[in-house]
Amino acid sequence: MENPRPQPPAPTPPMAPLPVPVHPPIAPIPVPPPRAPIPAAASVTSTSASAAGGGSGDEVEYEVSDDHRAARERHERAVQELLQRRRAYAMAVPTNDSAVRARLRRLGEPITLFGEREMERRDRLRALMVRLEADGQVDRLLRAQEDDQAARAGEEEEEEEQIQYPFFTEGTQDLLNARVDIAQYSLPRAKARIERAKRRHEDPDEDPEAEADLVVKQAGEFVLECSEIGDDRPLTGCSFSRDASLLATSSWSGLIKVWSMPQITKVATLKGHTERATDVAFSPADDCLATASADKTAKLWKPDGSLLVSFDGHLDRLARLAFHPSGKYLGTTSFDKTWRLWDINTGKELLLQEGHSRSVYGVSFHPDGSLVASCGLDAYARVWDLRSGRLFFTLRGHVKPVLGVSFSPNGYLVATGSEDNFCRIWDLRKREMLYSIPAHKSLISHVKFEPQEGYYLATSSYDTKAALWSARDYKPIKSLVGHESKVTSLDISGDGQQIVTVAHDRTIKIWSCRSSTQDNAMELD
Repeated sequence: MENPRPQPPAPTPPMAPLPVPVHPPIAPIPVPPPRAPIPAAASVTSTSASAAGGGSGDEVEYEVSDDHRAARERHERAVQELLQRRRAYAMAVPTNDSAVRARLRRLGEPITLFGEREMERRDRLRALMVRLEADGQVDRLLRAQEDDQAARAGEEEEEEEQIQYPFFTEGTQDLLNARVDIAQYSLPRAKARIERAKRRHEDPDEDPEAEADLVVKQAGEFVLECSEIGDDRPLTGCSFSRDASLLATSSWSGLIKVWSMPQITKVATLKGHTERATDVAFSPADDCLATASADKTAKLWKPDGSLLVSFDGHLDRLARLAFHPSGKYLGTTSFDKTWRLWDINTGKELLLQEGHSRSVYGVSFHPDGSLVASCGLDAYARVWDLRSGRLFFTLRGHVKPVLGVSFSPNGYLVATGSEDNFCRIWDLRKREMLYSIPAHKSLISHVKFEPQEGYYLATSSYDTKAALWSARDYKPIKSLVGHESKVTSLDISGDGQQIVTVAHDRTIKIWSCRSSTQDNAMELD
């Protein structure tokens, strides 16, 4: 049996060729535009580090432009100025202007320049010292400092040798007697006032709050009762007599007129001032009245027009005046920057008080007679102790001249009115401002507390109005509208039931609430 022959392997079919991927053509690389030619001064060149060295030892040298060089110089100057300024502020420079002048004189510099102020002079000395130190002239600077120290040591030795005395102006024997009399008058009144306040506070039958509410309510019922033309020229001042039976007014014509109340019938005309009259006030002890004028004098009159005393001594025109509660003394203010105290009986000047830097305008006495307040165009009011002559308190707060000041009957509140349109209330116990009232749209010409208990406050203003304010919360009570021009002054009767105002419209206006008083007489009692 034959073996079968092996079969040849089946042929493998050929594989299909792999597809060759077709890549899209690559976009050509963009060629940058040709650069602008670089200036030779600012070009950057590459050179070899040395002629013999090859390849890797190359360095790049930069040529600095003029702008960059100028900027670098400005920066260096600014740094130098900053360092000099720091050195200047670290340098000890005298603060006293006289010492600054002395140092400048020792350095051979002018002690002052035209229009130069103290701080500018000190800055000039500081800059000079820094410049001397920078220039290497330290010896000159040290020599000037040594001279200053030697001069200062000599002055200290002289001061030690001199006996230090307190500054005061020696008064006359009349002033001493007046101070003793004022102390003897004021102390019993102060004691009685404090005892009365304690009794009213401790007595369960007393109700000060209800009484104050009643008085404030009545004050809200003030109405215009009478109006009268007072003079041919604007009126400047007004004052009730102690029982409100007489009224006196002053005017630019220099005439003082006395009127009977309540009909406002002219009783007398006082002639004697040669310039315009600025104020008038009745004495609290009798029916005599005092007047102030721009002729630099004050005069004391009887109501019938006879002249009693003329007070001469002020160097400039007078503004306001006021009587001491005892009726023995008169206070006057003037544009000569002083206020003065006069003896009514002798006509002598007892006290010439300085202290204000500008004209003194208003004056008011404490109800006890121990203190007096003055106000002026320096925007300050000052409270003085008449018994010792010391300044008790300076009322700082107004930003414009203070034209009116008034003490409250309670003894510790003071009201001031100013050209800044504000009325400010001050507490003498705390020696600080208690309240500030934006009272009017124009300057406040006069201010006064109700004279019995001080339950309300009256202000007059150049906005043609007078206003009443509660002394408890200082809210407005009533606006007295009727004048056609600037209201220059006001006064309140002793019982607090009548108010008089005078103005540049030449009219006298009487405001009253007597009808409501009669209705509530039993309640008030």
